[in-house]
Amino acid sequence: MTDLTPPSRGAVAAWGFWDWAFSAFNAVATTFVFSTYLSSSAFGNSAHESELLGVYMAIAGIVIAIVAPVAGQRTDASGRRKLWLAINSGVVALCLLGTVFVKNEPGYLWLGLLCIAVGTVFYELATVFYNSLLPHVSTPKTVGKVSAFGWSMGYFGGIVLLLIILVFFVEGGTSTTSGLLNIPNAGGLYVRLAMLVATVWAVGFSIPVFFKVKVPPPAPELVAERTGFLASYGVLFRNIRDIWRGSPNTIWFLLASAIFRDGLTGVFTFGGVIGHVVFGLSTKQVLVFGIAANVIAGIATLSSGRLDDRLGPKPVIIASLAGMSVCAILLFATRPEGASVFWIFGLILCAFVGPAQSASRTFLSRVIPPGREGEIFGLYSTTGRAAIWISPALYSLAIALSPATTTAAKTSWGILGILVVILVGLGVLLPVKQKQDLPAAALEATKV
Repeated sequence: MTDLTPPSRGAVAAWGFWDWAFSAFNAVATTFVFSTYLSSSAFGNSAHESELLGVYMAIAGIVIAIVAPVAGQRTDASGRRKLWLAINSGVVALCLLGTVFVKNEPGYLWLGLLCIAVGTVFYELATVFYNSLLPHVSTPKTVGKVSAFGWSMGYFGGIVLLLIILVFFVEGGTSTTSGLLNIPNAGGLYVRLAMLVATVWAVGFSIPVFFKVKVPPPAPELVAERTGFLASYGVLFRNIRDIWRGSPNTIWFLLASAIFRDGLTGVFTFGGVIGHVVFGLSTKQVLVFGIAANVIAGIATLSSGRLDDRLGPKPVIIASLAGMSVCAILLFATRPEGASVFWIFGLILCAFVGPAQSASRTFLSRVIPPGREGEIFGLYSTTGRAAIWISPALYSLAIALSPATTTAAKTSWGILGILVVILVGLGVLLPVKQKQDLPAAALEATKV
């Protein structure tokens, strides 16, 4: 991370607005609206749909794991981070648009799952380029605060968008219509039009980052590494070898974050489905829960930034993972009590997710040599959120192995699958040292 002229507030705000924009995909598509819509009985058996969602997401994660680091590395060499951020963001927007055509009929389930899976692939790739801009909108003294600001913008954007959807597309209406606009329920039109609004939201609010954030040209030694796509894997593996030799602690952190951040992703990916299927929340109630969850997560994340800069990211991550684990255990143990425990422990759990995610990003950002942001954050994506198949796979496996007989009871075991991922990630993280040194020379030594 370079510490030159402090970035302008406009650049920081524009960077944060990308997260605000694509809360349309996280909050609306994969968590509280569209995934819940796909789990309704109109598409078939809810438990089976949950398993299929897990399978599709697992496949998406494998694709990301293969492509993300090389994509980041090639972008470092070309210097076109904003271009590739725009391309991948555009594909995500197209996937959001695709959900508009998914009627609530069994024959449309495959299209809905495909939009979520493909959107997830390109959203994760977009975050590689988005995260690689963090060192260019912060300094070593402010990276924790700026990272937390960006992550909180995602939550706050989700709040506003979910409120719009709740008021105009869900709340009120008649027996055959929904929302203040009285949109017909037939064919799931009210959800589909809400997804259209989410698409416009994502495109509109993501535009500032492409004009306000400045990216310096790549260093000559990085330009020299430009090569063919397949040959890039050889460069990548040699660079990983040099990272291991120069700073094995970095590799251990990438491994730990691979596991626990995938668990964090699983919380929001399947949270709406669990609330709907296990605890009986209606679409409207899931939306209200989503709004409350985003408020709590946003405030907690924004507050954690100063702790990150003062204490370092590791204590923030450990406290967050421990708190989430306790909440997950209590949620599973008290599930017979009904929706009230989901509201209590689910909301408390959400307060820990954002700080852990933001602190993980700053942990790595502090040790990346200048010019290598794309490649290292590509590895970060590959070994973390790119390993998104782990939580969906364990979620689906836990449901499949559940001794329960009812749909709600079987789906509740998915909580344990996600809990295992978080606990294992915490265990791997504990011995990792917070202060690291990733020498630029260790990476620059690798040439094609």
